[in-house]
Order: sequence, then C-alpha cells, then structure tokens
Amino acid sequence: MLSSDYVEGQSAFVIHSRPYKESSFLVDYLTPDFGRIRGVVKGARRSSSKLRSSVQPFVPLELSWRGRGDLKSISRGDPAEAGVFLQGQSLWCGLYLNELVMRLLPMWDACPRLFAYYRFAVSSLDQPETLEMVLRVFERRLLEELGVAVSFQYSATGNERICANKQYWLDPAQGFVPTCESVFPSPDLRLYSGEVLLAIAADDYSEQQVQRDAKYIMRESLKPLLGNKALQSREFFKRSIMG
Repeated sequence: MLSSDYVEGQSAFVIHSRPYKESSFLVDYLTPDFGRIRGVVKGARRSSSKLRSSVQPFVPLELSWRGRGDLKSISRGDPAEAGVFLQGQSLWCGLYLNELVMRLLPMWDACPRLFAYYRFAVSSLDQPETLEMVLRVFERRLLEELGVAVSFQYSATGNERICANKQYWLDPAQGFVPTCESVFPSPDLRLYSGEVLLAIAADDYSEQQVQRDAKYIMRESLKPLLGNKALQSREFFKRSIMG
C-alpha cells in the first residue's frame, strides 16, 4: 500500500477549492493512486505565490504534498501540460464533472481508471460536438467505480443478453427489465429499446435517441446517490442561459 505521508510528482486535477484562513486555499484534488485527497495550499491567494498554479482547475498537475493526517500540506503543484480554456456550456460541463467527483467519490480510494477517464473528459470538453458523449461516458465510469452501475448488455432477470428488438424499463437498483416479463410499476414508465441500450454499452452516442435516453438513464441512476440536494453546477448553467 502506498504511503500518503510524503508524495512527490503525483498526477492530479483540482476538483474544488475554497479560501482558507487569510492567504491560503483548501483544495480537493483527484489523483490516480490516492483518489480524492484534500490539502492546504498555503499562501496561494497572494499574487506572488509560486503555488498559484496548483489551484487552477482543468489543468493536469504534478502534485507533491506532506503530512500524516487526512489534510495534507501541498508543497508543489506544477502544470504537467497546458490545460483547456473552458467557457459557456463547456465550462458548465467541467463544473458538473467536478461536482460529481466531489460529492460521490470517497477520499483516499485509488481510482487509476476513473482518473484516466476524467483526464480524457477534461481534454475533450472544448469540443462542443462531443460534449454529450463525454458526459455520458464519464457518468457511467463513475457509477462503475462506485459499484452501482447497471448492465447495458444483460437484463436484470438473469444472464439473458439485452436483445436489440425488445423493450426494457429501468429498475435503478437491478437493471433493465424486459417488458414481456414484468408488470409495469407505473403507466408512465419510460421504455428503452434494446438497440439503444446496446449502443450505450458500446459508448456509441452518434444517434440523438441514444443521447436522449442515455441522459435520462444516467440521471435516474445518479439520483439515489445525490439525494435531494440540487447540483450547484446545474443551477449555475440555468442562471447563465437566463442571463
């Protein structure tokens, strides 16, 4: 098991930061080997601080820290490469990804695969034509990391593969249930074609119907984890489009 007391050159991204005491920041980072960590970046609010780059979101960092407790002291945070400049909808998407990580990912739990997907997502956010795909892929990988993802290849009733010409409804706790083998729990239940589910399984979001259904499925899957507290990034987006 890796020791977290003194770490040098760990890949990292800023997930959340807030002012701390007179001149510092309290920052949550996503790292591959330690998962989500929290550290104090002392003096970073001063314009002359050499640590200001270590609080910039959406920039790949090489991070160093020390400290025995859960709250670390950040000693270095240099850009590993240029970040992406986000604005408008792309910025909202980046804030949304960060909020999901901040609220759902436990601290000090290694997540190298999720980190790789996050890095890919951030590097792709400045491409408006692929935003839907980027968000859906990351949401699904986050659910997998948390151990609560439903299968898009097998139905909830057993080992039966999803069939392209069948219809299914979603039980968020169990998975997709074939309509021919169940009593609908609600007349307003949303149905999904097996063809759409298989496209999601293959991360193929080229069709608009797949994009619409995947967005709804991920929202329903995340709802039990997020609870009743509204996503701040979503409220920010609503305010921005309303002027």
